[in-house]
Amino acid sequence: SYGAEDMETPAIDTLMEAGMRFDRAYANCPVCSPSRASLLTGRYPDLVGVPGVIRDMPHNNWGYFDPDAVTLPEMMNEAGYHTALVGKWHLGLRPENHPMRRGFDHFHGFLGDMMDDYYHHRRHGHNFMRKGMKTIDPEGHATDLFTDWSIDYIRNRAKKDNPFFLYLAYNAPHTPIQPPKDWVKKVKRREPEMSDKRAKLVALIEHMDHGIGKVVDALKATGEYKETLLIFTSDNGGLMRVGADNGPLRGQKQEMYEGGIRVPTCAVWPGEIEPGTRSDRIITTMDLYPTACDVAGVKIDHTIDGRSFLPTLMGEAQPKLDERPLFWVRREGGNRYMGQTIWAVRHGPWKLLQNRPEEAFELYNLESDPKEENDLSRKNRGKFNQLARLLRAHIQKSGQIPWQKPDGSKPYPGDE
Repeated sequence: SYGAEDMETPAIDTLMEAGMRFDRAYANCPVCSPSRASLLTGRYPDLVGVPGVIRDMPHNNWGYFDPDAVTLPEMMNEAGYHTALVGKWHLGLRPENHPMRRGFDHFHGFLGDMMDDYYHHRRHGHNFMRKGMKTIDPEGHATDLFTDWSIDYIRNRAKKDNPFFLYLAYNAPHTPIQPPKDWVKKVKRREPEMSDKRAKLVALIEHMDHGIGKVVDALKATGEYKETLLIFTSDNGGLMRVGADNGPLRGQKQEMYEGGIRVPTCAVWPGEIEPGTRSDRIITTMDLYPTACDVAGVKIDHTIDGRSFLPTLMGEAQPKLDERPLFWVRREGGNRYMGQTIWAVRHGPWKLLQNRPEEAFELYNLESDPKEENDLSRKNRGKFNQLARLLRAHIQKSGQIPWQKPDGSKPYPGDE
């Protein structure tokens, strides 16, 4: 649906056609944990203690999810919803940040970041698979497990009176690129000229798409589909070194160029959202929070940074929010980053970014230069200074928020 001619994703494409597709949707970060923090709080990730990736290694951990942040499942609970997370959590391994201590009534998935193996579900030798607080050791490909567990949850909740909120977070297509072998064979038969690297990634995505289709089928079989708002999105752009193709956009996952932060997104709500519609409104991951709260009818009485786009979904006129400055942050370790942070700010068509700690800030006009090919940082110092002031103010604000816990003690949730 976004132009990959060598990939077949009928389930996602059907969702794109069944509702509203967004052409200018952004993840709040070019990597995993921060975008998830924004999804669950409606805030910039560095304002809830997650400027970088949360990992199980203290020496390479760059976030601590603020225990006082009000999460989306907590808001859904207020509206009478039963809440569930199936799949990847990636917002902390400490007991206070277990999903079921952050508002979810049900958790069936993986606490950590990436899996070292989609079949053995370990990370650095640790088993982070849980059902509730209990450690489990299931058999099967993680994508299939998360699909089946979501279907089980939907079937169970269809018998209940109160509504449900399900956050299904697949690990796919994160590295390691490990699709089932029969899916790779199917792709290679269809696309014999495709490189093995690209074929494996395409197979991993098509396998996930198949799972999404099964979840949607479960909603239809239980009679819940017509009463459900479905939102599909991603937490960052594609990683090109493993075969991803971000089309005309420059850059990739981990980078502040558009290819790292622009993501496919759609919303489907039968009878409410007109099928086959498209929007060029700028939305971000953190905007999903107030939108979901609007749909559920729950009032937000605390500070958030996201803004609801429910009127847009309903076909009503709504400002494109080009007057709102948007910020991106990524703190990282290793010898290249050394714990430093890279940044980006967009205001209207203008975008100021630093893509590597050792590189200078660059300025682009995305309206006239969507591929970010013409750096205007030297030619338009007025606009450069304007965006730089906005960014410095945000950096000062986020500097007040701790992103690491002084006490690095364990255990992991479920092992107390």
